[in-house]
Amino acid sequence: MLVTEASSVFTAFDKDGDGKVSASELRCGLESILGEDVSEEDAAAILAAADGDGDGLLNQEEFSKLAAGAHENDDDVAKRRCLMEAFGMYAASSSTEDMATTMITPASLRRTLSRLGSHEMGVEECRAMICRFDLDGDGALSFDEFRVMMMA
Repeated sequence: MLVTEASSVFTAFDKDGDGKVSASELRCGLESILGEDVSEEDAAAILAAADGDGDGLLNQEEFSKLAAGAHENDDDVAKRRCLMEAFGMYAASSSTEDMATTMITPASLRRTLSRLGSHEMGVEECRAMICRFDLDGDGALSFDEFRVMMMA
């Protein structure tokens, strides 16, 4: 993609003109410009995968890299979508259903394993399972920690 094309596409996605593309703007842009129906969760996941500086927004450089790699990363997007679905199955529900606040807790892990017919595990056993991949030590797994665990 040429630089001028990338700049024009970025401007079309950046509806509020702040020089950054939010998950909401990404979702709306994919829908209106490309005809792609993308859920809020998928838009957040796509943004998170391309967000190099971790500010929760895409600057023009990050957006251009995302756009350039869109065709190359179809498998990665599908894998991430599957991981998000699996994560959602185990995660404790949050009122906002925001990926940043949704976590797999020992209680939610125990509940899901029980529903799946796994032998009855105690909360302490679930806590020990989570502890192995709990990179920030908060006692729960975020989506990123879950992704690391599933890729291990």
